[in-house]
Amino acid sequence: MARRSVFSTRVLLVCAAIAVATGILGGIEGWLATPVIAAVPFLYGAILGVHTLPGIIAQEIFRAPWVALLTHVLAAFVACAVAPVFVPQFIMTAILFGGIQELVAAAFRYRAWTWWRYLISALIIGAFIAVVMGLAADLGSLPTWAQITYIVLSLVGPMLWTLLALAVGRGLRRAGVVPAR
Repeated sequence: MARRSVFSTRVLLVCAAIAVATGILGGIEGWLATPVIAAVPFLYGAILGVHTLPGIIAQEIFRAPWVALLTHVLAAFVACAVAPVFVPQFIMTAILFGGIQELVAAAFRYRAWTWWRYLISALIIGAFIAVVMGLAADLGSLPTWAQITYIVLSLVGPMLWTLLALAVGRGLRRAGVVPAR
């Protein structure tokens, strides 16, 4: 007897399509990262949040295990083609962000698909961004207002990108992208 695949062809193709669109945005973010960190480092957390898009869109469409991580990894490959100098950063970000999104969904047994559940993963990602990128950007050397702005944008940025991803995912669900069960 043949074993059934975890992902149907339709799921794989939709995840790949999401990955292409969001991976291009991720690649653009990669090229923006260096000048933003150099000129206005307190804004970086807000633009890095673009990397929350692939997994949230996929989870909102399919509401199933592993689609966030799969879509993140595929999006990272696309981003690598757009900005090849950032290959390690894209792969690590995909695994980290996709992993966080999967862990939060798993904590709710893949049964809670309300907007607030997605914001939990966004807050965790934002906190991670705030700490790691704050160290990388030498946040302590910035004026107090810039430090506060950095922390706020690092937390709010991923949340706003997540809300955008939810809107896109819901629109795709309404358009009939969800596979028949």
